[in-house]
Amino acid sequence: MHPRFQPYTRLAAIVLLVIGCLTVLRPFLAAILFATAITISSWPLYLRLLARCKQRRWLAAAMMSAGLTVLIIVPLALVTWNVADNATEFYEQIKASLGSGTLAPPAWLKQFPLVGEAADTYLRKLLGSREELLNVARNLLEPARRFLLGGGMVLGSGVAQVSLAVFVSFFLYRDGQALLAALATGLDKLIGKQGAAVADTVSRTVRGVMYGLLGTALAQAGVAAVGFLIAGVPAVALLSVATFLLSLIPVGPPLIWGGAAAWLFSEGRTGWGVFMLVWGFFVISGVDNVVKPMLISRGSSLPFILVLLGVMGGVLAFGFVGLFIGPTLLAVGLGLLRNWTGEAA
Repeated sequence: MHPRFQPYTRLAAIVLLVIGCLTVLRPFLAAILFATAITISSWPLYLRLLARCKQRRWLAAAMMSAGLTVLIIVPLALVTWNVADNATEFYEQIKASLGSGTLAPPAWLKQFPLVGEAADTYLRKLLGSREELLNVARNLLEPARRFLLGGGMVLGSGVAQVSLAVFVSFFLYRDGQALLAALATGLDKLIGKQGAAVADTVSRTVRGVMYGLLGTALAQAGVAAVGFLIAGVPAVALLSVATFLLSLIPVGPPLIWGGAAAWLFSEGRTGWGVFMLVWGFFVISGVDNVVKPMLISRGSSLPFILVLLGVMGGVLAFGFVGLFIGPTLLAVGLGLLRNWTGEAA
């Protein structure tokens, strides 16, 4: 082969090799990206733990992976099991009540301001007509059951992805220092003196977004737990974990505190139901409007619209873990673009 064509041949071979590697790793790409984001975000903690473990990398990595299992996998698995277990039971109970004709509007509905009387009259008329009731049940009940079971399946796949991510993170922790040295050498050869700045931008951006997402989720779960305890809502721990998980979705937490308010109303505790609605709207959802933009903006200057698009696009592309991966990838891309154009990242 003529020497003139050798660089192009090597480039073609490298491109084909990269495509082949990505094809092999494609089923695990979401978990690998999530594990990388977790490792980068918690790397300072790992280094402190490594010093306490007298530089035994495998022990520090195992302890970090065990901590991730307790903090992420166990609560997610608990919520998934409850959703899957209760969806069918709830469906069968409603179906049995419809068949026996014992279903009636809750007593508190009639006392609801403005629309209570009309809603109570309509529901009593509907429940009194078996034909209309069965028609409504066919139209709404089965889709509702499918929605709940679908949510359980999404959470189930999330458990699998997160479990794989935690497994991968063990090796990233254990061999992280060697990987960082190799990455620094590679970046230095590819882009020269800018390699250190690019690595710093990526690291700082990933930490900013992950801290923002997880910090907001923890804050919302905390204030939600306080509200549930004050109002006397049962299963506070489970509802708090669900709030933590759903806080990553723009309209997620209202599903939890709204459901808690509906339960309080159904139990005849109208005052506490109103309290739950007020607490949820102004306090729980207020945390999302204040804390998340503040934390994420401090870490990466990521506009809110990119956070929103990153969450939704990440879920569509990667499933459950896309809640974290989507905004992180967009933030890294934006940070590198700013670094390349000479703007302050």
